[in-house]
Amino acid sequence: MSLAKFEIFSTVVELGSLTKAGETLGLTQSAVSHAIASLESECGFTILNRGRSGTQLTSNGERILKYIREILKWNEEMVQEIANIKGLEVGTVRIGTISSVSIHWLPEIMKTFNEHHPSIEIKLMEGDYDDVEQWISTGSVDFGFVSLPTLQQFEVMPLKKDRMLCILSEDHLLAEQEEISFAMIKEESLIKSKKGSDNDLIRILKENNVTPHIKFELSDDQAIISMVEKGMGISILPEMVLHRVPNNVRMLALEGENYRTLGIATTSFKSLAPATKKFIDFLKSWLSAN
Repeated sequence: MSLAKFEIFSTVVELGSLTKAGETLGLTQSAVSHAIASLESECGFTILNRGRSGTQLTSNGERILKYIREILKWNEEMVQEIANIKGLEVGTVRIGTISSVSIHWLPEIMKTFNEHHPSIEIKLMEGDYDDVEQWISTGSVDFGFVSLPTLQQFEVMPLKKDRMLCILSEDHLLAEQEEISFAMIKEESLIKSKKGSDNDLIRILKENNVTPHIKFELSDDQAIISMVEKGMGISILPEMVLHRVPNNVRMLALEGENYRTLGIATTSFKSLAPATKKFIDFLKSWLSAN
């Protein structure tokens, strides 16, 4: 068995396609298929099911994937450590991220980091909170941006508190309030983020004994804002998300102290590769200065 086959297998699983994996790795689909077949032959069982809808892990493939990704991780760390000993900076940092971080933080952070460390490659996977936690657990990413506390037992590092605000149309009966109470929210139609992105909202409502009247669940923050603008209901979103709010949408504070805590999580900060540690140090420095 070879590391090359392991990398091909891991990439196919990540992308769900032999063709996409080949494009990413600079290989033909035939070469990717041959590598998977060879790995299956060496294992003595099928690790992937191929179909018109893409590829799916078999139960046996799922059992060995975590070991293969761990081997690839340690190999990457060894390569980076050898480079460090030689005084070089190389490596790949795989990051799980959510949309608000991708929009507000990462463009400037990655641009500046790349200027200082051009030989370190950054790879991003964007999803909701649940996606990022799953990627951390399976080793698909080295670390991920999350809302704390996480649902799983990771090592975490808090980064920033982000206020949760209530938004409503300027024509709404509550638009002239100084702040919105949770008693008021109980009586309103609520437009919320889809499951996996609503952890902070659900936590806040639960803490304040509110059972909301959910009117819509949407995956896109701008779609939620547009619905609110048209008077279809109210919503509660993080302040970081509310960067393109139309003038006819009010943003009001909620009673009490309500915020999400953005942070990063990983299975172990101590075992992160040198390039990843360097990126995290740069991230913390950038946030302190901004």
